[in-house]
Amino acid sequence: MKKISALFTLFLICAIPAFSQNFGLGIKAGLSSTEVDFKSEEFIPSDSQLGYHVGLFARFGGAGFFVQPEFLFTQTSGEFIFRSNPQAQGEKFEGNFNRLDIPVMLGFRVLKVLRVQAGPIASLNIDSNLKDSAGTVRDADFNSATLGYQAGLGVDIGNLSIDGKYEGGLSKFTDNISSFQTDNRINQWVLSVGFRLF
Repeated sequence: MKKISALFTLFLICAIPAFSQNFGLGIKAGLSSTEVDFKSEEFIPSDSQLGYHVGLFARFGGAGFFVQPEFLFTQTSGEFIFRSNPQAQGEKFEGNFNRLDIPVMLGFRVLKVLRVQAGPIASLNIDSNLKDSAGTVRDADFNSATLGYQAGLGVDIGNLSIDGKYEGGLSKFTDNISSFQTDNRINQWVLSVGFRLF
């Protein structure tokens, strides 16, 4: 994760002088629809769950192109049925995932209003846990950092920005739950509203 942070910082240092003539900073918040699947026969996911995010974004660019780094506190959750074997009835439990998300969107403008964007997202685990877990499922090995991608569209109306993006995972956020191996990558739809302060 230190290498990702160093590359991210180096990128910003190199890019800001080139695009500083159109620099802006703002706040944003939004909702996400998250599907969490542990890719394990013992854990059966339920329907998508709503989550939220709040934070800051910066945007700088020129000649129709822009770079938009964001720093967001994100909370997502998921409900699961745990079955130790296929014949078992199963018990329900809930996973809560709190993290710091750092997406860096690269994109270009269309007709001065619409933005097309895509880029990487690094997620740092703050506090993820299993709530009301079944008796045999107590501990989860949540990774401290994961990497993914986002892609979508944005619309600017004055200082107001609206973004709709899809997020996919490139690395798993948990290696195992108790003695059960898992291979999970979070996929979600994200809708955000931002306000440019200056």
